Amino acid sequence: MILVCPRCGVTNRLPEARLSDQPVCGKCRTRLLPGAPIELTETRFANYVGKSELPVIVDFWAAWCGPCKMMAPIFTATAAEFAAQVLFAKVDTEAEPGLAQQFGIRSIPTLVLFRGGREAKRVSGAMNGSQLRAWLAGEAKA
Repeated sequence: MILVCPRCGVTNRLPEARLSDQPVCGKCRTRLLPGAPIELTETRFANYVGKSELPVIVDFWAAWCGPCKMMAPIFTATAAEFAAQVLFAKVDTEAEPGLAQQFGIRSIPTLVLFRGGREAKRVSGAMNGSQLRAWLAGEAKA
C-alpha cells in the first residue's frame, strides 16, 4: 500500500495489514492516516491524490459558504471514523481557484472521491453525517 505523507509529501510503502496500526511517515514521523481532513494546495494536490492508493475524498469549500461551515464538523467526524479506509482532504476554492476550475466546481460544498488519482464520483450540497457515511459506504469496502 502506498500512502503520501500529509505533512512532507514523501511516498511511503507499507503492508495493507498495518493500516490500522497508526503508521507514521518514514521521513518526518507524521501519522500517515491523521483521522482528520488535511488542507491541499494546488502544488500538493496531484502528489497527494494521485499517488495515495487509498481513496481520497476532497471537500471543495469556501469560508463564506454557510452550508460549507455547517458540514465542516460532520466531514471532520467522518474522517476520524473512516481513517484507515479513506483519506480526507479539503480545498479552499477561494485560495485555490485553479483547482476549482480544473475540476469544474460550480457549487459548494462539492465532495469529489478520487481513486488512483482519477475522479470516481462526486456530490454537491451539504450532507448530514448519515448521508455522508452512506455515500462513502461502498467506497470504503471496495
